[in-house]
Amino acid sequence: MLPNVSFIETGIAGLIQIVPKVFPDDRGLFFESYRSEWNSYLGSNLSFVQENQSFSRKGVIRGLHFQRPPYAQAKLVRVIAGKVLDVVVDLRKDSVTFGKSYGLILDGEKQNQLFVPEGFAHGLAALEDSIFFYKCSNFYHKESEQGIRWNDPTLNIQWPFENPIVSEKDEVLPTLQELIRNSVI
Repeated sequence: MLPNVSFIETGIAGLIQIVPKVFPDDRGLFFESYRSEWNSYLGSNLSFVQENQSFSRKGVIRGLHFQRPPYAQAKLVRVIAGKVLDVVVDLRKDSVTFGKSYGLILDGEKQNQLFVPEGFAHGLAALEDSIFFYKCSNFYHKESEQGIRWNDPTLNIQWPFENPIVSEKDEVLPTLQELIRNSVI
């Protein structure tokens, strides 16, 4: 067991919630947001090569995004400030949970995180104005970029907004069934 952190299984192989111990005092708070020793639990060959940060206003949905192999990315995602509903879809064809979605509230006060292995589409809904931060195991590769439409009816994700703010690009992404039919995944 590693100090000052808990790893919580999600019911989907490899998808792990990470809850660090937060040390608050009258000055503010402190916590360890990442330690390389975590890789022994998350994946022995794991290495992060890129970090990204975004800001989303309340009501925004981003995603569901992924990169096709050989540029697939594992991600360690968290919220620096605010609160989001973080959603992933298992796209690993050999997985018993292929096509299943999982959602978790990531909270800037709780400082919980989600480790998302390679082979998942990822998206979020900003429940508050939020700063979102994530580490990636592979560099961004535009030609490998792909996604699934956020409101794919077969996924039936329970997003928290009826009329979210969504980018034009995300509005026209294919459905999971279209990606399967076109042998993208």
